[in-house]
Amino acid sequence: MRASQFFLATLKEAPQEAELPSHKLMLRAGLIRKLGSGLYSWMPLGMRVLHKVERIVREEMDRAGALEVIMPPIQPAELWQETGRWELYGPMMLRVKDRAEREFCYAPTAEEVITDIARKELRSYRQLPVNFYQIQTKFRDEIRPRFGVLRAREFSMKDAYSFDADEGGMLKSYQKMFDAYVAIFTRLGLTFRPVSADTGEIGGSASHEFQVLADSGEDLIAYSDASDYAANIEKAEALAPATPRAAATEPMKKDPTPGTSTCEGVAKLWNLPLARTVKAILLTADERVHMVLIRGDHSVNEIKVGKVAGLKGWRWATDAEILAAADGPAGYLGPVGLDRSKITVIADRTVAAMSDFVCGANEKDFHLRGVNWGRDCPEPDLVADIRNVVAGDPSPDGKGTLAIVRGIEVGHVFALGRKYSEAMGATFAAEDGTQKAFEMGCYGIGVTRIVGAAIEQNHDDKGIIWPDPMAPFTVAIIPMGAGKSEAVKSASEALHADLVAAGIEVLLDDRGERPGVMLADQELIGIPHRVVIGDRGLKDGVVEYQHRRDAEATRVPLADVAAFVKAKLAR
Repeated sequence: MRASQFFLATLKEAPQEAELPSHKLMLRAGLIRKLGSGLYSWMPLGMRVLHKVERIVREEMDRAGALEVIMPPIQPAELWQETGRWELYGPMMLRVKDRAEREFCYAPTAEEVITDIARKELRSYRQLPVNFYQIQTKFRDEIRPRFGVLRAREFSMKDAYSFDADEGGMLKSYQKMFDAYVAIFTRLGLTFRPVSADTGEIGGSASHEFQVLADSGEDLIAYSDASDYAANIEKAEALAPATPRAAATEPMKKDPTPGTSTCEGVAKLWNLPLARTVKAILLTADERVHMVLIRGDHSVNEIKVGKVAGLKGWRWATDAEILAAADGPAGYLGPVGLDRSKITVIADRTVAAMSDFVCGANEKDFHLRGVNWGRDCPEPDLVADIRNVVAGDPSPDGKGTLAIVRGIEVGHVFALGRKYSEAMGATFAAEDGTQKAFEMGCYGIGVTRIVGAAIEQNHDDKGIIWPDPMAPFTVAIIPMGAGKSEAVKSASEALHADLVAAGIEVLLDDRGERPGVMLADQELIGIPHRVVIGDRGLKDGVVEYQHRRDAEATRVPLADVAAFVKAKLAR
C-alpha cells in the first residue's frame, strides 16, 4: 500500500477531553474520530486493526466448533420481559418505540434472542451440543462514557451462546470457549490473565474474565505468586487469619477525639497503627439496619456484602436510620452498647479475630480503645468475608501470597445453566423422552475494546507499538528524499514489491513529506517494523532496519534487507 493512496490523518495534539493514552493515541493516529459522547467513527487505519482482531476471533471460534449467525440489534421488549431484564437493565438500555407504539431496545446483549431461537429450532438432544456466535455492534447507554473505545456507548462485540443437554456438557462447552479465548489473546500478542469473576447481571454459576494487564486498567486483579490462581478483586476470597484471636491485654477506655471521624484520623491522633482500628458501615436491607465492621486499613467489598445472608438488595442507611438503630452519628460508630434487637452486627473475618481494637463510641467526638469481643460487647451476629483482598494476603488456594495488578476486561465467559432457558420455557426432548431445559453458556469478547486495551499495554511517548498480529501494516518503508534521488525511489519501490509479493502488508510512505514528519507519523501509528532508505546509506550499499521497540537502527545490506525482514517476521 502506498501512503499517497491511503488515508492518513494524524494529529499533533489530542483533544483535551482525552485522558488515557489509548484515547489520545487513537485520535492522534487517525484510527477513530468522535461523533458524539461515547460514539466514534472508525477510520481506514482503525478498520485495518479491527478487521485483524475480528479475523483471529472468527478463526478461533470456528476452530472451537462455534457457528456464526447474526441477530437483530433491535429487539422486542416482550423477550426481555420474559426474563425480567427489561426492568433490571434500567437506563443502561436504550429503548425505542415503533410507529405502532410497540417497545423495542437497542440490545446490549442477546441471551433472550438466542434462547428464543433455541426454543423454536432445537427440538431434540440429538441436535446438541451447539454453539452460536456473532460479531455485532452493541449499545449500552453509559452514564458517563469515557476513555474512548474502552468505555463507549456503541461498540463491537463477539457474543456466543452454547446449548447442552446436561450440566456436564455445558461445562465442557465452557472449557472449550475458555481455551479458545486463551488462544485468541495469545495470538493477538497481548499479556493477559484469565481471572475468576462475579457473574453480575448476566447470572449463572461460574464466570471468568480475561484481563489485559495495564497500569491504566479500571479493574484490580489479585493473583498468587506461587500458583495460577487469579481473580477479580470483587471475587477474590480474603481468608480468615490463620492464628486464633489473642487474649485481651488492655482495659476498654473511652477517650475524646474532637472532630476526628475517620479511622485514619484516630490512628494518627493516638499514634496507633491503622490496622488496630475498626470502621463501622451501616446498611439497610429488608427494612433492618446492619452494622458492617471491617479493619481500618481495609475496604469493604460491595459485591461480597450483597451475597451475605439477609443483605441482598442492600442500600446505605440514612442518617435517621443510623441514629435510630445505633444512637450515634456516622463516623463515631462501633459495636459496644448497641441494642441488638434494632441492629445486626456483621464482622469481617479479620475483625472477628481482633482484640484490643479501636472503634467508635456511638457518641460524637468519642472513640473507644482496648475493645474486646465477648468482654465489652457480644460476639458478632455473623462473621463473613466482606472486604477486598490486599497485597500480601494468603492466596485462597493455599499457595503463596497475593499480589495486585490492574487490568482491562476484554472478554468474559459465563456458565449460565438454566437461568434463561427456564425463564423462557426453552426445552428439548431428552434421551429418556422427557422435556428438559437447556443448559446454557454465554461468552463475550469486546472487539473494539481489545484495540484500546492493546494500546494501553503497548505504547511509549512517541506513539503506539502494535503487536505484529494487530498492526494495520506490518512493515513501513520510509524513503528519504525520494523526490530528489532516483536511487532511493528505485530501491524503495523494489523492496515494496518484493515484500508485497511475499504476502507482507507494507506501507510505503511516498507522500513526499519531510523526513521528520514521516518518521514521527510512523512512530505514532506504531507499525512494528521500519526500513529507512536514504542516499547516504545507499552509497555504502546499506539501509536501516528498526523495530518499533528498538532503541537504535540496524544497518543491513540493501541486497539482503528483504530476506532480513522476512526472517524477522518468521520469528
